Amino acid sequence: MNFNVQYDVAVIGGGVAGVAAALQAARSGKKTVLVEKTLLLGGLATSGLIYIYLPICDGNGRQVTFGISEELLKASILYGPGEIPGNWRKEKDAAERKRYRCVFSPASFMLALDEVLREAGVDVWLDTLVCDAEVENGCVTAAVVENESGRGKISARQFVDASGSCILARRAGIPCLDERNMYSLWTLEYRKGAQAAEEADRLGENVVVHFDGAWANGESAISEEILAKCGFTRASLKAKEVRAPSGKDISQYVLTTRQFLLEYYKKLYAEGKFDRRSCYALKLPVVPQLRKIYCIQGEYVLKDQEHATHFDDSIGLLADWRKPGFVWEIPYRTLYPANGTGGLLAAGRCTAASRGARGGTRVIPSAAMTGQVAGLAAALAIDLGKEPGELPVSVLQQKLRELGFAIHLPDVGLF
Repeated sequence: MNFNVQYDVAVIGGGVAGVAAALQAARSGKKTVLVEKTLLLGGLATSGLIYIYLPICDGNGRQVTFGISEELLKASILYGPGEIPGNWRKEKDAAERKRYRCVFSPASFMLALDEVLREAGVDVWLDTLVCDAEVENGCVTAAVVENESGRGKISARQFVDASGSCILARRAGIPCLDERNMYSLWTLEYRKGAQAAEEADRLGENVVVHFDGAWANGESAISEEILAKCGFTRASLKAKEVRAPSGKDISQYVLTTRQFLLEYYKKLYAEGKFDRRSCYALKLPVVPQLRKIYCIQGEYVLKDQEHATHFDDSIGLLADWRKPGFVWEIPYRTLYPANGTGGLLAAGRCTAASRGARGGTRVIPSAAMTGQVAGLAAALAIDLGKEPGELPVSVLQQKLRELGFAIHLPDVGLF
């Protein structure tokens, strides 16, 4: 080991969930470090070019998610384009783009995330890769990391795994769940004369802000001809959906989706619709766009059709971006491991959910909300001398209410 450092709270992963966790832990008075393997904060939202901050309202004029989730939504458009629909409170059964949400410039959002962490006094370690975990007496006690200084140990009293892939939890031997991932690619594209189809999604003329890759269900800009050139059919593509990816699988996924994109441009140019000066890739993602890699096997795993379900240990509300009027209570038990391992909480895509429920909880508002809860729970666990699974939920809920959270559906006038 080349170094050994100690913190109160260590957050692994600098995506939106990790940022929210680190912010709350630091604001709770804890010496906090945020560890990110790339040079950029924001994860899939920024490095992955998933530029839509999905709704924090239910589509019927009710805001349901508050706290850092709302704070970061506003921060995402502080230094760049993007607008919150002005009439979202008056909408009924509103489409996603008419709700309390926005699109944002990924680079502008990164700058805002840098700022909020700096103001909170979070120690940010970029270009730092988690290699291993140390577990003593059933508790995670350290993350082994590597960066330009060599290999070292980050010890902490509590950890938050917000990596999106449960990297620390898996290295610690905590059981995790996986899901299938379709081949897809979002990019920023320059296209001369292009304008957003809807004003709500406009980031600027001549920029197409997303490109959907080879969705196995056929709803794709990728034609059968392009798939064939890359050695695929629709059926074979679906059969190769990525699950529990190995290191090689990640490389193959990225290279395959980029090959789809290249063949797409070749086809456009050959047809004479555009040339290399009037339409081209402007920015490619620098993280793999796998949405559902691993989540922890939590004390509770949120399931399909559990929207509108009351949980005594709910720690907040999430609007379903796919369906107006659908709101979920999120149980605290989804944030800590079922096997009793202490010293670790999950946030964002690492929280326990399955299938359709995971589709609703893997997005930016959920990442920010569960990140804030995990950061607060980590701080409370230290203050009370307990492990996350031993925290009195009523104490956590009271602290969240003081931070402006709605906890149960009746808090916002539902059911």
